[in-house]
Amino acid sequence: MTDSDRTPPSPDAAVPAGEFPPLTERVLRLGTRRSALATTQSGWVADLLRARGLQVEIVEVVTEGDVNHAPLTQIGGTGVFASALRHALRAGEVDLAVHSLKDLPVLPEPGLVIAAVPVREDPRDVLVARDGLTLAQLPAGARVGTGSPRRAAQLAVHRPDLVVEPIRGNVDSRVRRVTSGELDAVVLAGAGLRRLGRDAEITDVVDTAIMLPAPGQGALAVECRESDTDLVEALGALEHDPTRIAITAERALLRALEAGCTAPVGAYARVEDDGGLVLEAFAGSDDATIALRRRATGAAETPADVGVALATELLADGADRIPASMLARTPSRTRPQHEGDHPDSPNDMGAPKEQTP
Repeated sequence: MTDSDRTPPSPDAAVPAGEFPPLTERVLRLGTRRSALATTQSGWVADLLRARGLQVEIVEVVTEGDVNHAPLTQIGGTGVFASALRHALRAGEVDLAVHSLKDLPVLPEPGLVIAAVPVREDPRDVLVARDGLTLAQLPAGARVGTGSPRRAAQLAVHRPDLVVEPIRGNVDSRVRRVTSGELDAVVLAGAGLRRLGRDAEITDVVDTAIMLPAPGQGALAVECRESDTDLVEALGALEHDPTRIAITAERALLRALEAGCTAPVGAYARVEDDGGLVLEAFAGSDDATIALRRRATGAAETPADVGVALATELLADGADRIPASMLARTPSRTRPQHEGDHPDSPNDMGAPKEQTP
């Protein structure tokens, strides 16, 4: 679908900022990438809004990440998936957009707001392997495909005997490389397979003790124009507070590390029954010469502080020696300034190996 194929802008697009018709008189245009996963996720959000009496239509938007099949690290990281949707929002071509939260850059977008973070799907990575094999059962030398430096780095720690091959493409094309015999296995986000109804193809769910997910993995972000106050309020009904708290901690850590969303950084936060927050993080190099895993606890009321404090600890322990090209660092001026106590002593779940500059 090209730009010319998009649904023509409705009269809402010409309305001055902050002067929108009542929601009951509008057909909300929900922007989405055109992939099967993106449209499925967006359809789920659209159905939630329709159940609340709102009219919603889906508008497919082509992004750079959809048409350029070069490695993400070469074309600007996963942010290339969000930029076209955000442009459509600012241009008034759509009223809201649904993103995979792990694909969103950590810096806020002027004029736009993440109005809702719905309940998170299981964020763990999964294996789709030949003959139903698990990660532990893959033989030495098995070829495992992933386009994620984070997954490659953690595989290098736990299964250095595997051959990790970089891949890109949608779920179908990745799984096909296993069924065709080209690869022995691929590692994917389990949330995507489950949302597509393809759970039966999962041969192993990789425990977070082995592989931490990307910050925000399994969560969705529903974004709209900040000036569209009625829509911002309506989208608030989709908010899931524990998910927002968790992803705030994870993304604060990513930002404090000055890392991009394709960096070899994993993070997983969860709100405990007693109201406390636990955050685990990994930062490393793809060859495992640097492999840091740390854990912190803190207050759920201040998740960003927990994330920044743990990032500070990782940097002090050697994460600052990960080459900038590998970390996909953002400019240093973007590092947030947070005050607060240092988190509890971390549980060292994997001491670093010899570190290189």
